[in-house]
Amino acid sequence: MPVERRQALEIDWFLPTNGDGRHLTSSGLPKVALFQQGERAPTLGYLRQVVRAAEQAGFDGIMVPTASGFEDPWLITAVLAQEVRRLRFLLTLRPGVESPAYSAHRAATLQRLSDNRLDLHLVSGSSRFEQRSLGDFLEHDERYARTAEFLQVFQGAWHGQTYPHQGRYYRQEAGGPLAADARVPAIYFGGASAAAEQVGAAYAQTYLMWCEPPPMIAERIQRMRELAAAQGRTLRFGLRLHIFAAATDDEAWAHVERLLDEIPKDAIDRAQRQMAAYESVGQSRQTSLVKGRGRRARELEVSPNLWAGVGLVRGGAGTALVGNYEHVAERIEHYHALGVDCFILSGFPHLEEAIHLGAELLPRLRRISAGQG
Repeated sequence: MPVERRQALEIDWFLPTNGDGRHLTSSGLPKVALFQQGERAPTLGYLRQVVRAAEQAGFDGIMVPTASGFEDPWLITAVLAQEVRRLRFLLTLRPGVESPAYSAHRAATLQRLSDNRLDLHLVSGSSRFEQRSLGDFLEHDERYARTAEFLQVFQGAWHGQTYPHQGRYYRQEAGGPLAADARVPAIYFGGASAAAEQVGAAYAQTYLMWCEPPPMIAERIQRMRELAAAQGRTLRFGLRLHIFAAATDDEAWAHVERLLDEIPKDAIDRAQRQMAAYESVGQSRQTSLVKGRGRRARELEVSPNLWAGVGLVRGGAGTALVGNYEHVAERIEHYHALGVDCFILSGFPHLEEAIHLGAELLPRLRRISAGQG
């Protein structure tokens, strides 16, 4: 198999549309109500500040998530795209609650409104409980089969479906192209199950993963390259992770130790039980990283500077890079050398950390990117 050429780094930020703050439980799922005082609601004013800070800091884009308890990503993106001029928006959508043709129509409108700064992140769903609360009653593998068909119809609607589509999940009549003057949004997609990998290999431009130790990521990249090559395709790869960086390693580790100290043990137990009920293979991989480990910060270091402590109480992305700025940049460079070209980062809180990391970490990462031939 030919060697994949390394590309320039894409460094994105995360928009906390279900709340923000300095605690590990401040943003994301499951929502463990521990710290009410001082927490920040996802008001339009606050989200505007985060988006502006991300652009001014030099991030390439920002992920707009979706889940129960998060603000609607289409509405948020439509408003916030007008606040900045360069920042791209990676809008997350769920095929189980979206019509593919109408999603294409909305995406085409947003491309025109944003000067082609929209890309799409498709999430098939990780928990039957949450999916059913949204009116989606398909089980795990069927959700991924539907996602594949969703993307077929989406692409057909965008370019102009020349023949009717009669599928298992969707029916679509022929029609003209939606947006000849707009760029087709790039598709970002993740999932660690066999069903998800097949969809990613066939349809994604960027295959996203939650961060794991480098040998685990290398194995997944190799497998996905092989699956994509079997279909005559190539993929780029992305990682979603948190960052706790400081001037020294000791400062960074002391900070995450304090974050752990403020979490009651029963809250960790509740979150772990909740996440254990997810069908998501990716979630199981994240949760397995903390199994059998202690509850002190360094005991949760699963590879150099990679910390699994976030995953004690937060679903989804449960790992973070912890250390001084140079060490964190070196770890990102290591993943880049493995074939990861896109990094979607976050911190607590997202406003201050966008500014902080924009000043201290991004210049180091840009030097890495500029050094590629």
